[in-house]
Amino acid sequence: MAILNGNKTTTVEGARADFEVGTQPLDFNIDTWEFKDAQQHIKAYKTVPAYKNSIDSLATFAVGIGWDTEDQATKVELEHLDGWGEDTFDNIIWNMQVMKKVTGDAFAEIIRKNGKLINIKTISAERIKLNLDKKGRIESYGVLDKSGKWQTLTKDQMLHFSNNRIGDECHGVSTYEVCEWTINALEEALRDERMIKHRDLAMGVLEIDTDNTTKRDKITEQYAAAVKNGEVLVLPKGMAELKQANNISTKDRLEWIRYLEDKLMRAVNTPEVILGGSSSATEVGGKMGWLSFEPTYVREQRQAEQDMWNQLGIKIKFKRPASLGGTVQNDEAKNTGQVGMQPNDTQATMTTE
Repeated sequence: MAILNGNKTTTVEGARADFEVGTQPLDFNIDTWEFKDAQQHIKAYKTVPAYKNSIDSLATFAVGIGWDTEDQATKVELEHLDGWGEDTFDNIIWNMQVMKKVTGDAFAEIIRKNGKLINIKTISAERIKLNLDKKGRIESYGVLDKSGKWQTLTKDQMLHFSNNRIGDECHGVSTYEVCEWTINALEEALRDERMIKHRDLAMGVLEIDTDNTTKRDKITEQYAAAVKNGEVLVLPKGMAELKQANNISTKDRLEWIRYLEDKLMRAVNTPEVILGGSSSATEVGGKMGWLSFEPTYVREQRQAEQDMWNQLGIKIKFKRPASLGGTVQNDEAKNTGQVGMQPNDTQATMTTE
């Protein structure tokens, strides 16, 4: 007989372990570095729309709106680059900005003739090896050719962008590292939702009111076939009852998907409003999201400009998108009824006696 006494309850220790961050040493005391996870990082970029769109939008804001240079010769030189044969300088630099985020580092071979720049050809990080000296500085680059052999390029022959390198690490950091859990959770949620939508009410637990093994097996077979084909199974009343296995509402499931998408965009540092979304943003929230994004893409622009100057000796200035700073200030000043801080709230206007 069961003992129904609340004072006799026990707990199971260790059933749910506490979360621990753990440790992760930086890659610094090594002779060579290969981007062995590059293919996995590229797969995530190519197959997860929210992840891809976030990275693409950041690259477009940073280097995709155009550029200027004061040197006419430099302008002509860059406009004649064709990369793999059908590229433009705009395509090449956008490609590198994307791959910098995807794999942590982006590379392009610098091709010169008689000291003059004649082309820049992008190379995927999965075919690159960094050769480092005893102090952890890059000595040269290894490039895997079609025959499977490593060819060596000097530092002067490689344009190299690195993403968010920290400490004395010898390589950049892929955005996938911080997004991996969210990407997996989002893909699982989307796959589950698709399955639920496809099978609709057929997803559930079928209770069969019979002890006859033959009848039970037959109904089970028919039910499985109906679910597989997306069909409706009709049985005599009282023989079987379909009970819904999923008690989570559609609204809750979609909220979870939207939460994961927002979490992913935040991890890449690209607000929803930048991607053209506005489902969860007010007008003020959208403007503030746009404003908060400015330092992010401006930093990316400055890094690209500095890399071009330091590695190619070329000075260019990437164009910036229109800023909303003045618009937000004007709107705040006009909308005095808005709950929030007005420009004059930050100024001392009261005279002292």
